[in-house]
Amino acid sequence: MRVVIGEDSVLLREGVARLLSDSGFDVVAQAGDADDLLRKVRGHKPDVAIVDIRMPPDNTDDGLRAAKAIRDELPDTAVLVLSQYVEEGYAVDLVAEGGGVGYLLKDRVSDVERFVESVRQVAQGGSALDPEVVGQMLRRKRADDPLEELTPREREVLGLMAEGRSNHAIAERLVVTERAVEKHVTSIFGKLSLPSSGEDHRRVLAVLAYLRS
Repeated sequence: MRVVIGEDSVLLREGVARLLSDSGFDVVAQAGDADDLLRKVRGHKPDVAIVDIRMPPDNTDDGLRAAKAIRDELPDTAVLVLSQYVEEGYAVDLVAEGGGVGYLLKDRVSDVERFVESVRQVAQGGSALDPEVVGQMLRRKRADDPLEELTPREREVLGLMAEGRSNHAIAERLVVTERAVEKHVTSIFGKLSLPSSGEDHRRVLAVLAYLRS
């Protein structure tokens, strides 16, 4: 898989490039600011762009705006955004874009296996949402929570779905059978009244309902 990295910290950028190269990725370009990132992504058309939210020239949300521009112009290029802190609004905006996107805290890069897995997930059209973001959203409930009919285990399954995990990965995490996970997922779809328009589409809709709640 071909990757372009956008990160203004030279140390982190080189570290991520080395990790990915050692894991079999082809890092075709690196950029230290949002404008250069866009130029290189447009030129190389990689499978994945890894983007820091806060980058020069303004050091505000330049990276996020670049990520959205990449998704608009090059829908076949997945985007994995890295952030120093949990910023739920950005995470929700990204997930709303559909598959092929992810949001992780920079601290997760040190967990090499999980980080590489997340890059592969978004490259293959899935999503990867940082567990800390999922945790904060789960703790923040509203009276009109559309998920109030879900059981605690179904909420747990949906939270892991929001992290971008497959049924197989959820089963391993919860130490249950994959068939048990499938039953929970089917129940979640039913309780959220999601139309039977394809498994992947319903998973995205379920995750969006989860994030909005």
